[in-house]
Amino acid sequence: MKLSKYIILGAVGALSMATTSCDDWLDVNVNPNTPTDVSANYANRLAHMQHYTWWANQFAGQAATVITGDYTASSRVSHAGCWAQWEMTEWRSTACYQWWFVGAACNIEQTMKSAEEAQAWHYLGAAYFIRAYGFMLMNDLYGEMPYEDAVGSNTSPTYNNGKEMYQLILADIDKAIEYLSMSQPATATPLSANDSWANGDVNKWLKAAYLLKARHLNHLTRKGNGNIADLKWDAEAILACLDKAEQSNADDMIVNHRDVKTTSVDILWGENTEYHPLYSVFGMNTGYYFTKKVFDNLTNFNGNGLEDPRADHILPWAYSQKSANTPAEMYGQKIKWSDNGNWRRTVGLDMSTLIRTQAAPYVTSWDTDNKRFIVESTDTERLGDTIFVDQTSGSVGDGEYINLFYYVDRKKGEGAANSATSGTFGTRPSSPGLIATYAEACFIRAEVEMKRGNKGAAFDAYKKGIEAHMRLMNEKLKTWCSEDQSLADCPSFVPMSDADIQKYLEQGIGSAADISLAKIMTQKGIALMFQPESWNDMRRYDFSEEIFLNYHKPAEWDINSGSKLTVPAGKFPRRIRVSSWEYQNNTVQLNAIGSEVYGANTSAPGGNWWKENDMWTIPVWWDNDQP
Repeated sequence: MKLSKYIILGAVGALSMATTSCDDWLDVNVNPNTPTDVSANYANRLAHMQHYTWWANQFAGQAATVITGDYTASSRVSHAGCWAQWEMTEWRSTACYQWWFVGAACNIEQTMKSAEEAQAWHYLGAAYFIRAYGFMLMNDLYGEMPYEDAVGSNTSPTYNNGKEMYQLILADIDKAIEYLSMSQPATATPLSANDSWANGDVNKWLKAAYLLKARHLNHLTRKGNGNIADLKWDAEAILACLDKAEQSNADDMIVNHRDVKTTSVDILWGENTEYHPLYSVFGMNTGYYFTKKVFDNLTNFNGNGLEDPRADHILPWAYSQKSANTPAEMYGQKIKWSDNGNWRRTVGLDMSTLIRTQAAPYVTSWDTDNKRFIVESTDTERLGDTIFVDQTSGSVGDGEYINLFYYVDRKKGEGAANSATSGTFGTRPSSPGLIATYAEACFIRAEVEMKRGNKGAAFDAYKKGIEAHMRLMNEKLKTWCSEDQSLADCPSFVPMSDADIQKYLEQGIGSAADISLAKIMTQKGIALMFQPESWNDMRRYDFSEEIFLNYHKPAEWDINSGSKLTVPAGKFPRRIRVSSWEYQNNTVQLNAIGSEVYGANTSAPGGNWWKENDMWTIPVWWDNDQP
């Protein structure tokens, strides 16, 4: 970690992922392409920290979406395919760690120092926010981590245990609120100069900080009710934070990713800094599918029979031609066609069955001669796998497609344009990056009020959360269609109508009389899809099939010895293994924290506990009832 202190801003001049222009960001007094640890001051560093923090978060979000049963892979042996059946691998263990520490955390100390010297209080507040945000991610994923000693001169930094990390994160959020509430002098660089998350809107930062605090406090559900001063779940403290958090979608903190061709790349992977990280790890790749859990919750939520208007935008579509022989449903799910008959929507892959053990689904190919999607298999049972549409997205800037559709046969002559698939709302190159949203604030409030027995208030917040997410999606859908009118041929891009939204809110989500924690948490999962918080929620409620509607333990666990090795019977995936950087270079401290924290929880207390096959099932501190 010592070396990471000096890996700074290698490509800060290239980081232009914001609503402001690149030229504005480069208006500094030193050459931004050759910064040093001294010349790269607080204003230079902010966008760099934001970029790497957000990407670390979304790498975790990718893994969380698989472990929560929303996404799966056609391959059972890929990392995502293994996680989908609870055979845990070190997938994303190093990426999340690396992008946080090497890309972001190493810049925080110097940012704080130079910002304080300049009385740039808003930058100082933003730095505290980012430190809390990033270390919260580390705490949620790994459980324990060097925090106070993380990026200093110590080559073998000591660990903070999970409880200490929780408290340090809480203190950093309070510091962020303190400094963001201050007025900084005109001599300090305005926050808007390099802010890719809120374009310099300090009020958005403040509201996001209060939401972050509410999220953090809400993690304590397993600690019992009480006062936050005693590190108990404190309903009043959470609601007080939410009162100061986002009050409408106008307050949302969103990264406005762009689908543009650029030479701007990050210094770790050489990735395009403009597009969404989920496009990098999901959207540009084939073989990823939504599950039947998602399909059922979007098309028949709680058995109400009314389709969610978000279904068309989350579930991918393929260009297709309906015929007299086309079945009405497959795999127990209805097949939907567009009104013009040109597009067919996916069904979900049922992970409560053993369908993947039959080498299903085959990834579809394009039959150039007959201009249709096909499955290249001699297995007649697999020929129907064209019904599964994966989420691959096109890209004008990165992939040099003509638009956001992915074309399986993009360069193979006449009819190639008909080989299009739509992708999904969350993994396109220009999909919005959801840092902090009013929708999440509503769902946290709904959960808290439900636990307090206030069903009316819970339903009101729940309903507002669903509508907020729909409206958030609609704004981006409108933008996509206004930028390229050809996209409106496919239902995936057509904005939801106000009538459909209102009909669903009135008839599709239940009422105050039948509101339940299950409805709240399931709808929150839809709104927070691709966010690590979805896995946090499932851990808090022990992957309950009563709380998370249509969720089922993966059936493949029953037949996979590797799954039973990493997640034994009666246990759940609760953390990821620490990065190889730690167990290769900081083994003494890593084993020391194992001795302190785990004791009887591992057969090797204090001695390479991280090698234990089932270490994935050891709860992080906030996920257990220990004081």
